Amino acid sequence: MSGHIVSRRIYYGIFAALMTLTLLTVWVATRDVDTHIWGLHVALNPVIALAIATTKALLVILYFMHVRYSSKLTKVTVLAGFFWLGILLIMTMGDYISREWIKLP
Repeated sequence: MSGHIVSRRIYYGIFAALMTLTLLTVWVATRDVDTHIWGLHVALNPVIALAIATTKALLVILYFMHVRYSSKLTKVTVLAGFFWLGILLIMTMGDYISREWIKLP
């Protein structure tokens, strides 16, 4: 079985991107990012953090797990997993955003 050989330059580039995204995650965590959507006050920090985490996971899956150079069946399987993750995140964020109208004592 022969595997695709990836150059160290690509690995270093992906590592730099992951470190940059990690620093971006820390920077976003220290800021209050919020907006008003349909009259509701919504904090966007969890949404931005999940988007960054998904991007980092995608980089790890594509390059460090070698999915980018794998067969079509492997790519479809990974795509199905990301599709399911998207469904779960959309449902979670829908629940998270809709809790603003509940007033707790």
